Amino acid sequence: MENNQKNNEIQVELSESMAQGTYANLAIIAHSSSEFILDFIRVVPGMPKAQVKSRVILTPDNARRLLLALQDNIRKFDELTRNGKTVSFDGNLIPPISGIPGEA
Repeated sequence: MENNQKNNEIQVELSESMAQGTYANLAIIAHSSSEFILDFIRVVPGMPKAQVKSRVILTPDNARRLLLALQDNIRKFDELTRNGKTVSFDGNLIPPISGIPGEA
């Protein structure tokens, strides 16, 4: 069983440019019978066009996994903010924004 756990591990590489992230303040979700398409968009006030910054295409099973992962993380975030705890990331304090602690 221990060998199965080692074989199921995935090493994820995060490039320096990808680690910077891309800001988006709107998501549009569409689906077909075989995939979900998530477009992450940056809307800038006063600009007539909004730009798609990233598109993620998922199978229905992976869309469900994403939903469960988001629900779990939101629940954990809500628990921390309800308890007034300050959240840290890799040992570094992330200061609160507008009185709500943040977690990256």
